[in-house]
Amino acid sequence: MTKILLVEDDKTIVANLTEFLTRGGFSVKSASGQTGAIAALDEERFDLVLLDISLSDGNGFAVCSAIKTDYKLPVIFLTASGDEYSTVTGFDLGADDYIPKPFRPRELVSRIKNVLRLTGNVGSVIKLGAVEVDTVKGSATKNGRDLYLSALEYRLLLVFINNRGIVLSRNKLLEAIWDVAGEFVNDNTLTVYIKRLREKVEDDPQNPTIIKTVRGLGYRVD
Repeated sequence: MTKILLVEDDKTIVANLTEFLTRGGFSVKSASGQTGAIAALDEERFDLVLLDISLSDGNGFAVCSAIKTDYKLPVIFLTASGDEYSTVTGFDLGADDYIPKPFRPRELVSRIKNVLRLTGNVGSVIKLGAVEVDTVKGSATKNGRDLYLSALEYRLLLVFINNRGIVLSRNKLLEAIWDVAGEFVNDNTLTVYIKRLREKVEDDPQNPTIIKTVRGLGYRVD
């Protein structure tokens, strides 16, 4: 799930935007000023920051500068300050987009997705129940403990993640993973690797809730 930090001191905007983005599948945390924003960035990883210029303490330009220097995250300015100076200053500081208020929520979501796509920051930590996959570090954990996946197991898990909600046939899975093993992966080998992966990610491998079997068609991760 894409995690967004909303830095905004207008409580009404925070409430409405948080509700809208959450319904759209984003995870949102808010901060009203510079101090709270930096504290939040130090505490957890985010994928994008929505940032106002006028804050309860400090200002958006200083926060943007800190984000680009220390955290390397995409930033979208979301502000009523639509004058040319503010816009140019924001972009000079490395802002990835600039959206003046009032804005249309659906357009904002589209712009967020576009920035994430352009920056390659499309959610580095993905959750599947108690399992977390960090696609930047190339690691997978369950309840905070490393799953120690082999290269082929990790690749198989990524294939499922990148096709969530889609039923994948065994042939599709074979096509996606055979080159990782450095040799041809046959149907029996695929069965073994799905079994091993389930043993690591599922609470009850005999009754999987993450990697589900779709009878006669293949497998699906929701």
